[in-house]
Amino acid sequence: MIEYLSISDLGVIGGATVELDRGLTVVTGETGAGKTMVVTALGLLLGQRADSGAVRRGASRAIVDAGVRVGRRGRACAIAQEAGAVIDEADGPQSAEAAEAELVLTRTVTATPEGGTRSRATAGGRAIPVGVLSEIGACLVAVHGQTDQLRLRSAEAQRRALDAFGGAELADRLATYRDVHRRFSAARAEHQELTEHLQERAREADALQRSLEEIDEAEPVEGEDEALRERIRRLEDVEQLRAAAGGAHGRLAGADAEAADDALGAVALVEAARQDLLAAPGQDSEFEAAAGRLAEAAVVLGDIAGDLARLVGDLEADAEGDLDAAQSRLAELTRLQRLYGPELSDVLAWAERQRPRLEELQGDTGRVDELTAELADLRRELAEHAAALSELRSEAARRLEDAVTEELHALFMPDASFHVQVRSADADRGSGESDADERFGQHGVDEVALLLRPHAGVEPRELGRGASGGELSRVMLALEVVLAATDPVPTFVFDEVDAGVGGEAAVRIGARLARLAEHVQVVCVTHLPQVAAFADRHVRVEKNSDPDAGVTTSDVRALDDDERVEELARMLAGHADSAAAREHAAELIETSRRPTTAGEAR
Repeated sequence: MIEYLSISDLGVIGGATVELDRGLTVVTGETGAGKTMVVTALGLLLGQRADSGAVRRGASRAIVDAGVRVGRRGRACAIAQEAGAVIDEADGPQSAEAAEAELVLTRTVTATPEGGTRSRATAGGRAIPVGVLSEIGACLVAVHGQTDQLRLRSAEAQRRALDAFGGAELADRLATYRDVHRRFSAARAEHQELTEHLQERAREADALQRSLEEIDEAEPVEGEDEALRERIRRLEDVEQLRAAAGGAHGRLAGADAEAADDALGAVALVEAARQDLLAAPGQDSEFEAAAGRLAEAAVVLGDIAGDLARLVGDLEADAEGDLDAAQSRLAELTRLQRLYGPELSDVLAWAERQRPRLEELQGDTGRVDELTAELADLRRELAEHAAALSELRSEAARRLEDAVTEELHALFMPDASFHVQVRSADADRGSGESDADERFGQHGVDEVALLLRPHAGVEPRELGRGASGGELSRVMLALEVVLAATDPVPTFVFDEVDAGVGGEAAVRIGARLARLAEHVQVVCVTHLPQVAAFADRHVRVEKNSDPDAGVTTSDVRALDDDERVEELARMLAGHADSAAAREHAAELIETSRRPTTAGEAR
């Protein structure tokens, strides 16, 4: 809902702010005063194209601001937040389901010296593309003017309106259909992927199986490559290592029995030193402590000598063939790392990840059979739900046709009739199974079109074709009145919906605008007092001319009760001073507040 509209230097309006509210707001004024500028301002906020003529003469730019109240969970709020807009919490207590927020929309049009324009849009203080402003505006305002009908112009919008009018049963059936359609689409996509790439997947499975067999046959162990590198290093230096270990062992354990050198080793020397201390006379504690420490040293040196002896034995056992085997194993592991690594742990992890993929690929044939059977079941289920959905739509279409046609007759279009065409997409499809599947859209198999027969003897035609601007505005009014409780947008704008009518027809139009305003906010630009009398809020555009300065400006302001009577009198008699006109104006306002002659109520 629009809470206020601020206009600066737009057309003949120098500056004006209009406070709006729920219900029906009418905009009146003399011809040429600038009433249409209010609609133009709203159009700019909806992202419509601006021209340099929109900027007031003598001004460099025109600015339009609007404060709107949006649903926290609505699409308009989501689009604005995605664009980075700052949204404030609305005042007053709110439930979580109906939570609202306040959003400020701005459109600036700057005239360039070359005669062109530059346009800038913001939402919640954040600059946004005009296209995004248009998306936000489309969720908030529907405009019905003499030349532009911005709502229900697309086939998608017309189908959505019919579905909303169809009620809870149609909504439930559509939800069920969509669930089946989602599963059908997923199964169909998988089936198509498998069948179209069967040979490619078979080649992938063959290559994957060979790779896994190669890894399994090699039986790599994490860290094995580092152990092999250490072993190869030792094998390449085996002679030097053997000599060093043997020399160290000899110095600790002494010469072999067969050796000519009978020098004692470190172990024997330490033991001899201990015996010397033990042979000392008396029982000296320091001697005993030193002897104990020598005993410990002898044990440690003996252990080291034993380790060196074993090491020498191991080095003796490492034959030249062992080096070749270790180098071959390392080369094998290095190749696996190059293909599936880079580390040996990565090779093992890759193999574990690919085993489920191999099982999937090897099961393609069985999966295709499963999907074929599943698709056949889902196709039958989809067809059943689609047929039921089409039947519900056809029934809703008949009810919508009758309701809108009745409204058209009440709006003094006695020969007009409204038609809703529910047409199956099957007619445009081929006979193959793939072609048949294409008819199942996300919303069913139906194409919906809203048609109008404005006069007897002509064929129904699409909305906007075969009807004048005034007739089309009345058609949209009739349609919106019928749809108001089921498919509303927050705000409707009607620009001279009463063009070309008067008298009782104007009263009927005013009554229907008031009925529509029971559900949504309605703004109507009108020149008929019979329509203006039904307003909950009356706004007048006043023209102020300064011939000497060569400037004409207009002001926009809300009227109080007395001023309303004065304005209606002006609209009735051409001036506000006529007592009879004022009396008639007061009567019109009073009549609008009670049931009309047609049995309609406010």
